[in-house]
Amino acid sequence: MASGKEHDKSTKLWSLLFTVALSLVLGPKIGLLFGTTFLIGGLWLSPDLDTKSNALKRWGFLQWIWKPYQKLIPHRSILSHGPFIGTTIRISYLVSLISIIIYVCQQLELVDLELFTFIKEYIYKNLKYTIICFLSLEASAWLHLIKDGDPLPKIWTNRKSK
Repeated sequence: MASGKEHDKSTKLWSLLFTVALSLVLGPKIGLLFGTTFLIGGLWLSPDLDTKSNALKRWGFLQWIWKPYQKLIPHRSILSHGPFIGTTIRISYLVSLISIIIYVCQQLELVDLELFTFIKEYIYKNLKYTIICFLSLEASAWLHLIKDGDPLPKIWTNRKSK
């Protein structure tokens, strides 16, 4: 299992490699988007947000938002380290929190209702980029799993060997 520093170093290196390679093949906009999102995924949305990790520390005073996630998601479980499942859960968790905050702000009339509509429309209008972002976040999670030496959670590998 890799240390936090090893995960960070690999994430930065692969982010740069993806940025350059995809910029040459698919254009700079997609290359930069994928590389930047990969970096964010590895450094801020790591599968290790369920522990006291470097990724959690990067959230600074907002670390508290991950406390419920840490209580609900066991470390290295299929829910945190499962391919596609872990990333989907972390993104859904974050989107849910942001939605609750926007809703509360709307109820307190601190934010116009059109902000939520704008965000939703922007995502649908730019679905290609939304998908690229998700794939990039998932790729950063896979790098994390591979660096840990076991890209599949134990529950999956145990079933496979039976």
